[in-house]
Amino acid sequence: MQNIKKQLLKGLNYTLALGIAANFGSLALPEMPSILAEPAFFESVATTSLEAHSATTRALEVTLTGYSSTPDQTDDTPFIAASGKHVYDGMIAANFLPFGTKVQIPEHFGDKIFVVDDRMNRRYSDRVDVWFPDRNSAIKFGIKKSTIIIL
Repeated sequence: MQNIKKQLLKGLNYTLALGIAANFGSLALPEMPSILAEPAFFESVATTSLEAHSATTRALEVTLTGYSSTPDQTDDTPFIAASGKHVYDGMIAANFLPFGTKVQIPEHFGDKIFVVDDRMNRRYSDRVDVWFPDRNSAIKFGIKKSTIIIL
Protein backbone atom coordinates (compact mmCIF):
# COMPACT_ATOMS: atom_id res chain seq x y z
CA MET A 1 0.00 0.00 0.00
CA GLN A 2 2.82 2.42 0.89
CA ASN A 3 4.52 1.67 -2.44
CA ILE A 4 1.29 2.46 -4.30
CA LYS A 5 1.04 5.81 -2.49
CA LYS A 6 4.65 6.62 -3.41
CA GLN A 7 3.99 5.78 -7.06
CA LEU A 8 0.83 7.93 -7.08
CA LEU A 9 2.80 10.83 -5.60
CA LYS A 10 5.52 10.42 -8.25
CA GLY A 11 2.81 10.46 -10.92
CA LEU A 12 1.27 13.60 -9.42
CA ASN A 13 4.69 15.28 -9.33
CA TYR A 14 5.22 14.35 -12.98
CA THR A 15 1.78 15.68 -13.90
CA LEU A 16 2.44 18.93 -12.02
CA ALA A 17 5.82 19.29 -13.75
CA LEU A 18 4.15 18.84 -17.15
CA GLY A 19 1.61 21.54 -16.26
CA ILE A 20 4.34 23.91 -15.12
CA ALA A 21 6.33 23.27 -18.29
CA ALA A 22 3.24 23.98 -20.41
CA ASN A 23 2.66 27.26 -18.61
CA PHE A 24 6.21 28.51 -18.07
CA GLY A 25 8.29 27.12 -20.91
CA SER A 26 10.70 24.25 -21.00
CA LEU A 27 11.89 22.51 -17.86
CA ALA A 28 13.90 19.40 -17.21
CA LEU A 29 11.14 16.93 -16.37
CA PRO A 30 11.58 13.93 -14.11
CA GLU A 31 11.28 10.55 -15.73
CA MET A 32 7.73 9.23 -15.45
CA PRO A 33 7.68 6.08 -13.30
CA SER A 34 7.22 3.10 -15.62
CA ILE A 35 4.57 1.56 -13.37
CA LEU A 36 2.29 4.49 -14.19
CA ALA A 37 2.25 3.48 -17.86
CA GLU A 38 0.72 0.09 -17.02
CA PRO A 39 -3.12 -0.04 -16.98
CA ALA A 40 -3.00 -2.83 -14.40
CA PHE A 41 -1.45 -0.41 -11.91
CA PHE A 42 -4.42 1.95 -12.07
CA GLU A 43 -6.90 -0.93 -11.83
CA SER A 44 -5.19 -2.19 -8.68
CA VAL A 45 -5.14 1.30 -7.15
CA ALA A 46 -8.83 1.79 -7.91
CA THR A 47 -9.80 -1.49 -6.30
CA THR A 48 -7.39 -1.63 -3.36
CA SER A 49 -6.57 1.82 -2.03
CA LEU A 50 -9.58 3.84 -3.11
CA GLU A 51 -12.28 1.21 -2.60
CA ALA A 52 -15.30 3.52 -2.22
CA HIS A 53 -14.05 6.15 -4.65
CA SER A 54 -14.06 6.21 -8.43
CA ALA A 55 -10.97 5.35 -10.43
CA THR A 56 -10.42 9.06 -11.12
CA THR A 57 -9.80 10.00 -7.49
CA ARG A 58 -6.31 10.08 -6.00
CA ALA A 59 -5.12 9.56 -2.46
CA LEU A 60 -2.11 11.41 -1.06
CA GLU A 61 -0.51 11.40 2.36
CA VAL A 62 0.15 14.97 3.49
CA THR A 63 0.80 17.02 6.57
CA LEU A 64 -2.35 18.80 7.77
CA THR A 65 -2.28 22.00 9.78
CA GLY A 66 -4.91 24.46 10.94
CA TYR A 67 -5.04 28.23 10.53
CA SER A 68 -7.45 31.06 11.25
CA SER A 69 -8.06 34.57 9.97
CA THR A 70 -5.60 36.54 12.02
CA PRO A 71 -3.03 38.95 10.56
CA ASP A 72 -0.10 37.05 12.08
CA GLN A 73 -1.15 33.88 10.19
CA THR A 74 -2.13 35.61 6.94
CA ASP A 75 -1.48 38.98 5.30
CA ASP A 76 -3.12 42.35 5.98
CA THR A 77 -6.47 41.12 4.58
CA PRO A 78 -7.06 38.09 6.80
CA PHE A 79 -10.63 37.39 5.63
CA ILE A 80 -9.82 37.34 1.90
CA ALA A 81 -8.23 34.15 0.56
CA ALA A 82 -5.58 34.06 -2.17
CA SER A 83 -8.31 33.21 -4.70
CA GLY A 84 -10.08 36.49 -3.86
CA LYS A 85 -12.94 34.75 -2.05
CA HIS A 86 -14.05 35.51 1.48
CA VAL A 87 -13.03 32.78 3.96
CA TYR A 88 -15.59 30.05 4.69
CA ASP A 89 -16.03 26.75 6.46
CA GLY A 90 -14.60 24.04 4.22
CA MET A 91 -11.83 26.17 2.72
CA ILE A 92 -8.27 24.87 2.61
CA ALA A 93 -4.92 26.23 1.52
CA ALA A 94 -2.55 24.12 -0.57
CA ASN A 95 0.27 25.14 -2.87
CA PHE A 96 0.41 21.91 -4.88
CA LEU A 97 -3.25 21.88 -5.98
CA PRO A 98 -5.06 24.35 -8.26
CA PHE A 99 -7.75 26.67 -6.92
CA GLY A 100 -11.14 24.97 -6.93
CA THR A 101 -9.76 21.47 -6.34
CA LYS A 102 -12.10 19.47 -4.10
CA VAL A 103 -10.73 17.09 -1.50
CA GLN A 104 -11.92 14.98 1.39
CA ILE A 105 -10.06 14.24 4.60
CA PRO A 106 -12.01 11.19 5.81
CA GLU A 107 -9.83 10.35 8.79
CA HIS A 108 -10.58 13.69 10.48
CA PHE A 109 -13.69 15.10 8.77
CA GLY A 110 -15.63 12.13 7.33
CA ASP A 111 -17.40 12.89 4.04
CA LYS A 112 -17.02 16.68 4.29
CA ILE A 113 -15.74 18.22 1.05
CA PHE A 114 -13.08 20.94 1.18
CA VAL A 115 -12.12 23.33 -1.62
CA VAL A 116 -8.67 24.80 -2.28
CA ASP A 117 -9.14 28.58 -2.27
CA ASP A 118 -6.05 29.75 -0.42
CA ARG A 119 -2.28 29.41 -0.51
CA MET A 120 0.38 28.95 2.14
CA ASN A 121 3.90 30.30 2.49
CA ARG A 122 5.75 29.02 -0.57
CA ARG A 123 8.11 26.88 1.53
CA TYR A 124 5.20 24.46 2.13
CA SER A 125 4.87 22.38 -1.01
CA ASP A 126 3.31 19.28 0.52
CA ARG A 127 0.98 20.60 3.22
CA VAL A 128 -2.72 21.26 3.44
CA ASP A 129 -3.86 24.03 5.78
CA VAL A 130 -7.47 23.78 7.01
CA TRP A 131 -9.22 27.08 7.77
CA PHE A 132 -10.90 27.40 11.18
CA PRO A 133 -13.13 30.28 12.33
CA ASP A 134 -11.02 30.95 15.44
CA ARG A 135 -7.44 30.61 16.58
CA ASN A 136 -8.17 28.17 19.42
CA SER A 137 -9.78 25.66 17.05
CA ALA A 138 -6.80 25.86 14.70
CA ILE A 139 -4.36 25.35 17.59
CA LYS A 140 -6.43 22.46 18.95
CA PHE A 141 -6.35 20.80 15.50
CA GLY A 142 -2.55 21.05 15.50
CA ILE A 143 -0.33 19.23 13.00
CA LYS A 144 -1.25 15.80 11.70
CA LYS A 145 -0.22 13.36 8.98
CA SER A 146 -3.23 12.16 7.03
CA THR A 147 -4.44 10.89 3.69
CA ILE A 148 -6.46 13.25 1.55
CA ILE A 149 -8.70 12.11 -1.30
CA ILE A 150 -8.53 14.43 -4.33
CA LEU A 151 -11.90 14.37 -6.05
